[in-house]
Amino acid sequence: MSTPHVMLYEVGPRDGLQNEPETLDADTRSELVRRLAASGLPAIELASFVDPRRVPQMAHAEEVVAAVGETAGVTRAGLALNERGYERLVAAGLDEVRFAFGVTESFNRRNQGASVEESLAAATLIVSRAREDGLRSTVTLSVAFGCPFEGEVAPGHVLEVAGRVVAAEPDTIVLADTIGVAGSGAVRSLVSRTAELGLPVGGHFHNTRNTGYANALAALEAGASVLDASIGGLGGCPFAPNATGNIATEDLVYALHRNGIATGVDLEALIGVTNWLAEVLRRPLDGQLYRAGAFPS
Repeated sequence: MSTPHVMLYEVGPRDGLQNEPETLDADTRSELVRRLAASGLPAIELASFVDPRRVPQMAHAEEVVAAVGETAGVTRAGLALNERGYERLVAAGLDEVRFAFGVTESFNRRNQGASVEESLAAATLIVSRAREDGLRSTVTLSVAFGCPFEGEVAPGHVLEVAGRVVAAEPDTIVLADTIGVAGSGAVRSLVSRTAELGLPVGGHFHNTRNTGYANALAALEAGASVLDASIGGLGGCPFAPNATGNIATEDLVYALHRNGIATGVDLEALIGVTNWLAEVLRRPLDGQLYRAGAFPS
């Protein structure tokens, strides 16, 4: 395997915690972000700027950002799905806006109450505003490898949607295996073909069927330069049946390091964050490495 460059995006404070039955207070969420930043992670999703009645775990987003403060060398990102959310994100002082929508009508209507066409228009508008405001922007295409309601998703359809996203010129486009059904071959092919559209490509993989780590490495081999991951394997999707957690950040970092790919992350510190979070949530987390420890120890 070659040694590509990879930027890790920690999505636990947002994509992970939004799926927890327990709502953590702003102080605990900001403490999680500070611990993650101290481990050397280069980019972190802090919060989601959505209606707290819809996602109560993401209430008080502004308080979380304010409590975290500046984090030298760390890109602080947030999710916004409309102009109101975007304006809140900008006012909070974050560095990057992330926008996500499903490439199938069934999933996107359940997840966002909008058609794919409507979400494309919203994404284009937010990317344009971010560019004017000097913020980075990322657009994620959810269920790019399979939909819980429509089944297989044709790669040609994903590429057609991706092409329209690329035309809006975000900084990065991310392909998400939201329900964890992809095989490595499909990942290599779709990442490679998406990269040909001319933007940096990322991957967001769930380990629902124990393929997430293999798919992350396959994405790197195919030209991806960004990988999302969530501390302890937190996450899932509240609008997709049986969609379990993201790949665990510490497990992914271990796999990358063992393959000679530098991340700049202090793995032992990251394992410490996972142990702390397991105590906070009062349950074992889905990641494996924090139980076994790194090697060599």
